[in-house]
Amino acid sequence: HTGSFFNKRAVAGGVDLINQQKGDIVFFTGDLVNNQSDEAKPYLDIFSKIDAPMGVYSTMGNHDYGDYRSWASPQAKQADVLQLQEMHRYMGWDILLNENRLIKEGADQIAILGLENWGAGRFSKYGDLAKTYAGTEEVPFKILLSHDPSHWDAQVRPEFPDIDLMFAGHTHGMQFGIEIGDFRWSPSQYIYKQWADLYKDGSQYLYVNRGFGFLGYPGRVGILPEITVLELKHG
Repeated sequence: HTGSFFNKRAVAGGVDLINQQKGDIVFFTGDLVNNQSDEAKPYLDIFSKIDAPMGVYSTMGNHDYGDYRSWASPQAKQADVLQLQEMHRYMGWDILLNENRLIKEGADQIAILGLENWGAGRFSKYGDLAKTYAGTEEVPFKILLSHDPSHWDAQVRPEFPDIDLMFAGHTHGMQFGIEIGDFRWSPSQYIYKQWADLYKDGSQYLYVNRGFGFLGYPGRVGILPEITVLELKHG
């Protein structure tokens, strides 16, 4: 949500923290802006410093399509969306628009699936999971980037049971709540069944990140910004 940012030094500190984790791959699950692509311009060179030897992969969130402001024409809106996508590429991020990539390490393969925004609620659906999934049928481990966690119960679990792990964001934990040990509470839970942290159903997993920035209220109470580090191991 670069449209809410006002402190470049703080944003750069977050990027430094990401790089300190020395991750092999970095994922970004959408909402680079609030309303339009120009919001991201002051931060492109900062985010381009994210370093991951096996790549930075990204996709689109509900705010990235310009649905929350007025445009002179549909063509102007579409041009802004395309410009935002080019910004991902400028930063060196591999933006996945209903498509997938294969990561190979020796004899092992992982499929990275990147879906455009798709939610079970009122937000516009741009994603096509069948198209995104195509060609990965035989890949033994699949990771899905899908901005809205409601997608997991609504479509991923019932229709694509071999998508092993999904990463989402979107909720921010409403930037308000209580987290003490294993106890978590936020108003977000009354809207989203999965709103923060790791969830499991059968052999499928969902991780919902609490977000890097903020929207609306310029801060957080009890729900801190988050950079998530996950380690995959052979079963």
